[in-house]
Amino acid sequence: MNVGQNADQLSRAGVVVVDKPAGMTSHDVVARLRRIFGTRKVGHAGTLDPMATGVLVAGIERGTKLLAHLVADDKVYSTTIRLGAATSTDDAEGEVLSDTDAGHLTDDEIMAQVDALTGEIMQVPSKVSAIKIDGKRAHELVREGKDVEIPPRPVTIFSFGVSQIRRDGAFVDVDARVHCSSGTYIRSLARDMGEALGVGGHLTALRREASGPFTLEHARTLEELSDHPALSLTLDEALTTAWPVLNVTADEYAALAMGKWLEPRGVKGVHAAVGPDRRAVALVKEKGNRLSTVFVARPSTL
Repeated sequence: MNVGQNADQLSRAGVVVVDKPAGMTSHDVVARLRRIFGTRKVGHAGTLDPMATGVLVAGIERGTKLLAHLVADDKVYSTTIRLGAATSTDDAEGEVLSDTDAGHLTDDEIMAQVDALTGEIMQVPSKVSAIKIDGKRAHELVREGKDVEIPPRPVTIFSFGVSQIRRDGAFVDVDARVHCSSGTYIRSLARDMGEALGVGGHLTALRREASGPFTLEHARTLEELSDHPALSLTLDEALTTAWPVLNVTADEYAALAMGKWLEPRGVKGVHAAVGPDRRAVALVKEKGNRLSTVFVARPSTL
């Protein structure tokens, strides 16, 4: 690859925040973006189910290298939980496993379960999730007819705000907004609430409003991107939006571009190292007595 191609790769690199439509898998979105941007180097962070809509963060060109670092971000969802039926997938796309009249439930009983599911909790992911069991995805094992046992794991529900409780015959629909840690399954919240109340529960709507610092304000539809292909954030903007900035000198910039370490600065966590020209060279983190690179955005080889 020549110098011109290297420069072009960096100029086209960054993040695209897609407002994913219902009915498409995250992989479908990546396939569309590959056609729109004319490159195979497209990936995404944080899978959304086909039923779900909203923020899907995609990396373009060297922006794909950022994705592993973005997956751990917390998320915000708006959702509707339907009480009165349990399904095989814990959402509206699954087979109904049980129907139980939920009309007798009071608002206080429902809110007590909302409170119980707020904070640090242990959660069992849905059996049709992408969690790996012995090297295979849980949903693949389920399709093969195998019984899947997924161990519970800790997640944090920072807030679980209910905006409305609506009654529809034997069903009760709970409209809510959930701010949660990475790895939380909103479907599992619906399932667990329904089980605790003895009526079953599943999701009928799910929209991701934010993934870390990336929100619906950054997002564009696939139709908009098809008409006007453009990054939501350049590589520099993505780095400095998602991480706090650490200013470095030109010499330090050059060292980081070669993957070298610097003297420690007393900073905590990952920072975006930015040179005097305001370009981000790398993500850095202190490890012992070194300030080391976590990811080099602009390696000297490019």
